[in-house]
Amino acid sequence: MGLVTPRATPRAPQQDRSRATRRRLLEAAVSCLAEHGWAGSTVSVVAERAGVTRGAAQHHFPTREDLFTAAIEHVADEWLRTLRERADALPRTGAPRTRAVLDMLVDLYTGPLFRAALRLWVAATDEDPLRARVTALELRLGREAHRLAIELLDADESAPGVREIIQATLDMARGLGLANLLSDDSARRAGVVREWARVLDRSLAHSHS
Repeated sequence: MGLVTPRATPRAPQQDRSRATRRRLLEAAVSCLAEHGWAGSTVSVVAERAGVTRGAAQHHFPTREDLFTAAIEHVADEWLRTLRERADALPRTGAPRTRAVLDMLVDLYTGPLFRAALRLWVAATDEDPLRARVTALELRLGREAHRLAIELLDADESAPGVREIIQATLDMARGLGLANLLSDDSARRAGVVREWARVLDRSLAHSHS
């Protein structure tokens, strides 16, 4: 009696579909959060936007908190990866590089990721299940943004004042993002970024001397 060869299980295509579904859900969650806020961003709304059933959404993310914290983390990771890829195209040294890096950081805080993250941060103040997750996520993203700024600016964090000037840069970028929430603040923001780039470049040049 001949041996029967087991039929191959098409696991790879299933896994690919599962990853694609998960990605659609994460991206839809960020878009919904940015546009509708926490109250208007239910799992059903996100599932509909992603083109999947509510059951499929809950298979990947059992709770609403799971979905939205994972969504912010996913998009933040994508942003950090993209910045590192774009780093090769930055001016090599000097004031042009400082300005280009600063523009990239400000883009983060004036884009849809920051708007969505802010909605989640605000919701966490009243939603106990969210608070611990969002606090941990905020700390992680803050560390990653600081580390990336140090890396892209080739800053010597051991020099006096450098850590503080980098943190002030990130705080300024966050403040510009807040100012941009209610109206287009691009004209005023351009002047602020231009002047801060000069301050930042002088501070970093002094730390290297």
